[in-house]
Amino acid sequence: MLAQSQSSQAAFVGVRSTFYRLANVFGNGVIVAVAGFLESHYGNIPMAWRITVCGSAVLLTLLTIYHIFMIPRPAADVPNITSDSGNAAGEIFKGFGKTVSTFFKKPGVWLAIVFMLCYRLPEAFLIKMCTPFLVAARELGGLGMKTEEVGLAYGTIGVIFLLLGGILGGLLASRIGLKKSLWPMAACMTLPCLSFVYLAIVQPTNLLTISACIAIEQFGYGFGFTAYMLYMMYFSEGQFKTSHYAFCTCFMALSMMIPGMFAGYIQETLGYRDFFWMVIVCCIVTVAVTTMAYKKVSPEYGMKKTTD
Repeated sequence: MLAQSQSSQAAFVGVRSTFYRLANVFGNGVIVAVAGFLESHYGNIPMAWRITVCGSAVLLTLLTIYHIFMIPRPAADVPNITSDSGNAAGEIFKGFGKTVSTFFKKPGVWLAIVFMLCYRLPEAFLIKMCTPFLVAARELGGLGMKTEEVGLAYGTIGVIFLLLGGILGGLLASRIGLKKSLWPMAACMTLPCLSFVYLAIVQPTNLLTISACIAIEQFGYGFGFTAYMLYMMYFSEGQFKTSHYAFCTCFMALSMMIPGMFAGYIQETLGYRDFFWMVIVCCIVTVAVTTMAYKKVSPEYGMKKTTD
């Protein structure tokens, strides 16, 4: 946010959101696929998961070391606390208090919070029950897929279309701006949920059919999530924008955590088919908050300018 222009951020926000989602796919797809392969190879489930988790820890350590040296250090990235009074702790708490107060004094802050909490409501329910649905026994309403099949469909094919959706979303946003992007992206965020209704009703056994439905859902999510992240960047503009963006990500995490707390209970009550129909009904909430946010967004934000 400090190193790039608005249009550059808009162009790459799709890539950014894609890698955010790749973290979830890595945990739900790639790791599961690796563990499934090791289970089949060694016949020892605890050992398979020990190897998988230890390998993930090594990978994350290497990524941490990489980012220590490779993250950009723009000139605008300077500390806000410059006092030599010796009361560093007091200055930190004072600065934090100012950051929080200015965030909640921003124009339209409550609308922004409602948008951040509700835009992803259908996906928040869907993502929690996606993998359990794929592996659940067919007599329980699931698809009865093997662990390695889930890894292929969700962790490979799904990732490819997630990347494609995120990149195209960023390119579109940089061309027409956030305001004009909101509605097509909100539609792509909600409509692909129908693919899981189809899967729950038909319960296909063909891996290609299942993978195609997952690809549609992941493309829609990658494309639609771009508007959400760009909106957070838009709302964070101004003083303390990196801190305010961090607050926005807290609401983003909360928007996934709260529905996820109840998703399992709802699914057990309704069954998979009715649960996914309930997810479709939740799309009304996304439409409602998008309507409210659309009226407040600047038409020029995120649009590429000839001077950039």
